[in-house]
Amino acid sequence: MNLSEFLNQINIVRIIDIVLVWFLIYRLMRLIQGTKAVTLIRGVAIVVIVKLVSWYVGLTTISWMTDQIINWGAIALVIVFQPEIRRALEHLGRSQLFKRQQANQAEQKLITELDSAIQYMSKRHIGALITLEMETGLEEYIETGIKIDGLITSQLLINTFIPNTPLHDGAVILKDNRLAVAAAYLPLSDSPTIPKELGTRHRAGVGISEVTDALTIIVSEETGGVTITRNSELMIDLTHDDYLKYLQRQLIKATADEKVTIAGVRVPKFGKRKGPRDV
Repeated sequence: MNLSEFLNQINIVRIIDIVLVWFLIYRLMRLIQGTKAVTLIRGVAIVVIVKLVSWYVGLTTISWMTDQIINWGAIALVIVFQPEIRRALEHLGRSQLFKRQQANQAEQKLITELDSAIQYMSKRHIGALITLEMETGLEEYIETGIKIDGLITSQLLINTFIPNTPLHDGAVILKDNRLAVAAAYLPLSDSPTIPKELGTRHRAGVGISEVTDALTIIVSEETGGVTITRNSELMIDLTHDDYLKYLQRQLIKATADEKVTIAGVRVPKFGKRKGPRDV
């Protein structure tokens, strides 16, 4: 190998290195899009800018203070960004080669049971909050609920959410085609972009979608409307056909990087809805 070939090889390696770095940055931005991490990153950027300006101008005290913030901030960021870091590592560990491409009987049965329960509760304005575990584990939220570990049927789902019964408050979490727990607590989103007329169920649905890739179905007690949340997106008042297509796509044919669409049209993060506040 002569010198010219050696230098060309080094340049190719550098190009690959730069492309990989930018790809990782892009994936990281996609993962934190729509989460509270975006606001925190802006804060970090401000601290770095203040540090550079103070160092350039010669403000030694401010420069020392920003140094302390940066030094201790690394530990604080690991704690604050723990959900996002876990989510990023889980995405990194997935292999798209093993994604299922065809509908499986258990998944199709799950959709059928969910549809039957949703239709029943929607027509009777029975409020419901159903969260399906996808790739990210939900163990910390499962631990807050009452263990059921039962076969998923529409009758069991409906009975769980009947008003004034011990299990109707909170969320049902479905895991591995089993009803894992009922009356579970989900984190509430404090996003200011959520319409004010939406209540606790919807905020819980958005909240769990901000820290995991779980798919959550919400039935409004006030209007009977069906809402789905996933990846910080709130799809409000879906029609029967729309939510069935979405469930088919996400539970049977979806890949981790697929765009969230219904009938080929991208769904906005937060829609509009008329009607009284859901509780």
